[in-house]
Amino acid sequence: MIKENIFSHNFNLVNYTTIKVGGIAEYFAEPVNAQEFIKLIEWSKFNNKKCQIIGAGSNLLINNIFLEGLTICTKKMRSIEIDSNTGIVEAEAGVMLPNLSNLLAKNGLEGGEWAIGIPGTVGGAICMNAGSRNLSLANNLISVKVINTKTLETLEIERKDIIFKYRFSSFQDNNLIIISVKLQFKPKGNIQKLIEKTKNNLKLKTEKQPYHLPSFGSVFKNPENKFAAKLIEETGLKGFKIGDAEISTMHSNFIINNSSASSKDIFELIILIQQKVLQNTGIFLQPEVRMIGFDYPN
Repeated sequence: MIKENIFSHNFNLVNYTTIKVGGIAEYFAEPVNAQEFIKLIEWSKFNNKKCQIIGAGSNLLINNIFLEGLTICTKKMRSIEIDSNTGIVEAEAGVMLPNLSNLLAKNGLEGGEWAIGIPGTVGGAICMNAGSRNLSLANNLISVKVINTKTLETLEIERKDIIFKYRFSSFQDNNLIIISVKLQFKPKGNIQKLIEKTKNNLKLKTEKQPYHLPSFGSVFKNPENKFAAKLIEETGLKGFKIGDAEISTMHSNFIINNSSASSKDIFELIILIQQKVLQNTGIFLQPEVRMIGFDYPN
């Protein structure tokens, strides 16, 4: 049985996305461990409720509408175990990437310094195959513990049985939800050097990207051999606004919420960028951002 007080009803999701817009969830829950998470998914299945999972909400545009069913946020699932001798790390889906990156450095584990400036969760990073250039957690993955939403079976899937492509994993196309991951990093590194490299990576990101303002991070995937930011800049759209949504003057592949942008403002700006870049170059930019509650294929 699941405790009724685990749910919030008619819950505003505005503070659960990094761009600070969102709709109203019919049911909302934040499990604190894997057991609660599994019970919530079972509850949604038995009660025939649609279930959607959000992590840190960094790659997410939620329409300002009523969202039927259960929305689960994994951010409180923060358990992490690090073996500094073997380099093996076990982390629940809600562990934040910057937290993981800092902990790896402090334990002398090499290979996670790039993740410091990415405001997402471990589960989200595996599902979306998030990364920086050619670096991603898929490179360090041993296995993933998942639950099948159709059968409610929990199972462990090895790295070789998961498809990863640029900003894509097979979790985007199947009925499996990530509970936790097992990762392998290079052990026994120089702790001071790793901490310094991690700090430096964060400095470089904050100097070039508008991390001080509400945004998604990168809005669009980079087309092959090209940069989305450069293509957007070449259309002259840098700094263009719809309502309070603006294409960042600091980095063209960022949309920022200046204070009171609506989900509609942001969505219209995404569509406008796609149209202008297509007219200018013949290239259709694919969003990195997941969109919930919009008539847009995800």
